[in-house]
Amino acid sequence: MTSARIVETDEGIQGEFDVILFDQMQRRLRDKGWIETKDIMKRGIDTGCALEVGSGPGYLGLEWLKHTEGTSLKGLDMSMNMIKIAMKNAQEYGLTHRVEYIHGNGDDMPFDADIFDAVFTNGSLHEWVDPRTTFNEIWRVTKEGGRIFISDLRRDMSALVRFFLWLNTMPKEMRLGLASSINASYTRAELERLVKGTPIEDCTVTGNLLGVILFAIKRGD
Repeated sequence: MTSARIVETDEGIQGEFDVILFDQMQRRLRDKGWIETKDIMKRGIDTGCALEVGSGPGYLGLEWLKHTEGTSLKGLDMSMNMIKIAMKNAQEYGLTHRVEYIHGNGDDMPFDADIFDAVFTNGSLHEWVDPRTTFNEIWRVTKEGGRIFISDLRRDMSALVRFFLWLNTMPKEMRLGLASSINASYTRAELERLVKGTPIEDCTVTGNLLGVILFAIKRGD
């Protein structure tokens, strides 16, 4: 039986020390090839201007820019310390001219409607205070024909997979955060129910050993 969801912080990762540790963890995932760039591109998200919600230290979006041509990115994050790290990482990639990081959150995005060719996010869904509001905002800022990719961990992963993630989470100080993120995440069935009644409900929700993926294309009325 899947345990009940335990709500995690709605403030993201804010402290300077915690942000540095998170950056180290994400950099290690990137170096192992465990960033979801290929999954995003397989769904046709490889052109135009994209928005990354909860961009964190920036590796997912920066890898996407690195492997696409003529693209640009805006990263939205609620932590100024995280934005500072992301800007530093963008300099390291040599991509500061193609990316802009903006302070804000998903339930009230500081963007006009219908401006992004795609919106993607990984690992932030479980922190959203009101996912339905964020779904509405994602839909609002996406152009007609634009693509939406949302992925996160799943709370009903097997004990063996959970243990594998725990062993491979470095620095070790991040393991408690991993556990709380898993406990706050949604199952595939929960996510399917969560999108009902929102503009994004005409989507596909799939699952794998580690997590869930929501994919949608914004169709015209």
